[in-house]
Amino acid sequence: MSKLDRRRLKSQEAIKNSVIELISEKNFDEITIQDISDRANVSRGTIYSHYIDKFDLLEKLIEEHMNEMQEFCESIAELDYIDANQIWFEYIESNYLFFSTMLASKGEPYFHNRFLEFLTEEFQNEIKVHMGNNRGLNKEIILQFLVTSYVGIVEWWVKNEMPYPPNVMAEQVGILFERNL
Repeated sequence: MSKLDRRRLKSQEAIKNSVIELISEKNFDEITIQDISDRANVSRGTIYSHYIDKFDLLEKLIEEHMNEMQEFCESIAELDYIDANQIWFEYIESNYLFFSTMLASKGEPYFHNRFLEFLTEEFQNEIKVHMGNNRGLNKEIILQFLVTSYVGIVEWWVKNEMPYPPNVMAEQVGILFERNL
């Protein structure tokens, strides 16, 4: 990787971190490109060389996390719910500022909605209503129950500054999934 490429990546990382920090401090609508520029210690031109505007920056940042989560789903498809959740909760822990900001009241509803959509797609094929505990139940209701429960537990965990380590969360949530899927 060339020195220029490393510098571009470093600038992009500083920009992304800055926008997350700023959103954690104030409403996204109040944040300007100049605020991001000042916090990231880059020029406004540098920001515009990577992003159309602050909305494009936020959307690309969210999509980056969604893509990483999609890759996790593909890599953990064969794991049981506890082991799979271990990876999820460790990822959330390692990206605490992002998740706490996006899921907090100052966060963007766009992320919350994308997270719900993402989980809906992932859980959709896991639900079996023709056998076991869910026999005869409505698949859509079960799906909504699981997805909103998962988002809710992640929000609770993050907003309460992760009162339990990822392994405890993974075990507890994994057991609840096993009971309900």
